[in-house]
Amino acid sequence: MATTSHASTDAVPRFFDDLVRCETRLYNALNDRLRERHGIVTSQFEFLRHLRDHSGSRVADVAAAFAVGIGAISKSIDRLEARGWVARRANPADRRSSLLDLTDEGRRLTDAAEATFTERAAELIGGTLTRHQVTAAAEALSVLRAALERDQIGTPTG
Repeated sequence: MATTSHASTDAVPRFFDDLVRCETRLYNALNDRLRERHGIVTSQFEFLRHLRDHSGSRVADVAAAFAVGIGAISKSIDRLEARGWVARRANPADRRSSLLDLTDEGRRLTDAAEATFTERAAELIGGTLTRHQVTAAAEALSVLRAALERDQIGTPTG
């Protein structure tokens, strides 16, 4: 990633610190609400939502989308499969991998959890920031994420 002087170097550590701490607190609050209402945690919801929106993904595809190691994703998918929310099917293009799909129960759970997730996120974020602030922050993070992904920064090796 090319180095630019757009951001004040004094502001960068504060930006990082605030970004990470906000993410942690939001994730934990969403985790609590999802667990309370649906018996799942945020990471499970995110994987289920991804599989709903990207039916037929491989474990490697999910790992790449979340910038997490393949082994960790495989174990998480195993747990979702054991609970009856995800099904594996043979990959006709590659016998060594499986394609992942939500079961009907997994789809129902994901749709219900998404309503809870959206409601709680709106309370936490929309109740604090203006629409303009949310839009500006979302645009800034989207640009940063795109640059990191383009340059494959922070991609796990395994």
